[in-house]
Amino acid sequence: EVQLVESGGGLVQAGGSLRLSCAASGFTFDDAYIGWFRQVPGKTREGVSCSERRGGRTYYQDSVKGRFTVSRDSAKNTVYLQMNSLKFEDTGVYYCNAVHDGRGSWGQGTQVTVSS
Repeated sequence: EVQLVESGGGLVQAGGSLRLSCAASGFTFDDAYIGWFRQVPGKTREGVSCSERRGGRTYYQDSVKGRFTVSRDSAKNTVYLQMNSLKFEDTGVYYCNAVHDGRGSWGQGTQVTVSS
């Protein structure tokens, strides 16, 4: 069974930091493209960052470049999103998405709230 479990969300003041984790199981971690998305009520889910398989390139939405860093730990089958200098507009539910074996899987999401 494929599982993606996000954690690390919470309430933080603007300018603060959070580190999100996405623990993966049920597929070959190193062969998967794994991304972070976020969604706020009334808006479509948007991509924030993506990590290519096997330690390949990483990609970021323009609004988070220089502030967010995505990394992978193959020993733990976990992807991290380090978020620094958080802004009010970073508020949302953050989801982990994995593309593996010709299919995509989503986690349940973790709430990030940035107070201004």
